[in-house]
Amino acid sequence: MHSPTLLILAAILMGIMALMLLAAWRFNRQIAGFGAWTLAYLSGFLFCISLLLRPALPEIASVLAAQVFIFLMAYLNLTGTRAYIGLPVLPKAYPMLGLAALLVVSTWFTLVEPNGGARFAVSSLMIGSIFLLCARTIAKGKIHDYPARYLYATASGFHGLFLLLRPWLFALGSNGLFDEQQAIALSQFVIIESIVTIVLMAFAIVMLANERVTLELRSVADCDPLTGTFNRRSFLTLLDKSISVAVRGNTPLSVMLVDLDHFKKINDTWGHQTGDEALRHFVAVAENCVRHGDVIGRMGGEEFAIFLPHAGLVEAMAAANRLLVAIETHPVANEPTPISMTASIGVADWQPGETAETVLNRADESMYRAKRRGRNRVEQAPTNNRQGDDWPHPGNSPATDPSLD
Repeated sequence: MHSPTLLILAAILMGIMALMLLAAWRFNRQIAGFGAWTLAYLSGFLFCISLLLRPALPEIASVLAAQVFIFLMAYLNLTGTRAYIGLPVLPKAYPMLGLAALLVVSTWFTLVEPNGGARFAVSSLMIGSIFLLCARTIAKGKIHDYPARYLYATASGFHGLFLLLRPWLFALGSNGLFDEQQAIALSQFVIIESIVTIVLMAFAIVMLANERVTLELRSVADCDPLTGTFNRRSFLTLLDKSISVAVRGNTPLSVMLVDLDHFKKINDTWGHQTGDEALRHFVAVAENCVRHGDVIGRMGGEEFAIFLPHAGLVEAMAAANRLLVAIETHPVANEPTPISMTASIGVADWQPGETAETVLNRADESMYRAKRRGRNRVEQAPTNNRQGDDWPHPGNSPATDPSLD
């Protein structure tokens, strides 16, 4: 198969991929980077068209058009990968300066000092570097958790490396691998490599879209939609896994149960919208008081739980008291006056043999003891199985005592 036929095939594939990504993007606009990737394939399609029209165009026009479209394809791929990972958009000056430099060099080696090899080498160096940067940007996380990212990174990285080596491969005579007769076969190999890369990267982009949708659905299933914390089911699952880690490593683990005092009064006085804002405010305060590895979950209503891996009772009590002070000293922003909040907190350290539900229940009982003793305080659970006189009794259980809201 000769080069023009391969080039036509590449243009058709690029156009099909651009249309496929455009259709997918219309239904997945919330996926960051998808729009940039779609435009990248559109630029690649226009690049192939510019190569096919080269015989009918003035040399400088065809050269500059090809350089613009190939640069846009590479840079839009980089923009897509950065957006997908959550990195900020690069300043507009970067691509503008890069493209301007490429066009100036291409014009110089076309009109002033004609040298197709030098022009080819500069273009390959710049575009190859951008594709390598795409690979480095998106290769984040463990490969078994994010296989689509590494498929994209592999295809983009291989293509970038190939572009960097391409000028040397095309060098003729004693300085290169191929003589002039073999250069024709090599040019066909270059087009085939581009076709394979086109397909692999487009397939990886579709997989990335599926990955993001799956993660969002998992987040919806695992998280409380109001506060963004884990819901009760997910919290207990994570606590159970953390207990298994504590058993294997013989490490401590503690749990807090936090209930916002008189929360019903906030809803009744200011409305449920303000109450919702108060819950989100509490979560923001709590996240500033706990460590990065600690886990917060909403058990229901105004009740939250936090477990602290590798923290014994002393460390957990200190963290609970910090949280208590932070809640009291950071009122909820509201007009005309801020809304003060307090909380009752129960703390329990995990004991060998306990399940997630068991240790959580001990923290819950301590939290209700804090409420009975006046609220706005921290109480710790005993480390044995005997209940003291202050523990809830069947006749006055937390669930049936209306005064403990």
